[in-house]
Amino acid sequence: MLNKRMRSQRAHKATANDLYGVIVAHARRRAFYADDGVPDSVAGRFEMVVLHMVVFLERLEGGSDDERRLGQLVFEIFCDDMSATLREFGVNDAVMGKRMKKVAQSYFGRSRAYREAFAADRPVDLVAAVNRNLFPADDAAINGTLVPRVVALRARLGGIPKGAIAADPTVVAAEAGPVS
Repeated sequence: MLNKRMRSQRAHKATANDLYGVIVAHARRRAFYADDGVPDSVAGRFEMVVLHMVVFLERLEGGSDDERRLGQLVFEIFCDDMSATLREFGVNDAVMGKRMKKVAQSYFGRSRAYREAFAADRPVDLVAAVNRNLFPADDAAINGTLVPRVVALRARLGGIPKGAIAADPTVVAAEAGPVS
């Protein structure tokens, strides 16, 4: 019985790793940077990963119990990835907690703004939130194609039946569209 549960937990963790890989790959699509005006920088990439995490996790949270568990695991993997990235940039243990707290505050603040815009079905609010986060210090702005791409992705993911992602995680990559 215990072995079966441990195998199941390992399988869920492997699935969550695969899903996180899909999220990151989608967030790094060339079109966002080359066509949509997202800065190809550490900050720009972080913003795109967060935006995609919100979209994907929103879908998982609205799914089956297994999908909600997968969503929690994906979020934990995101946190581990952010911690590893900070370490690569030279952040040491003495300040890691403070930096991770900032990452969490950034994530949850953006998540709230994006989810409110989605819930109100107001793309203009989503554009404003994305612009605020991508360009906090200047008047630059994304062009008009980024938000429709994200809204379309959200709709495609929302069309996946409950339980389907937990049963066959490859459906996410198929619905998210090709990474180019």
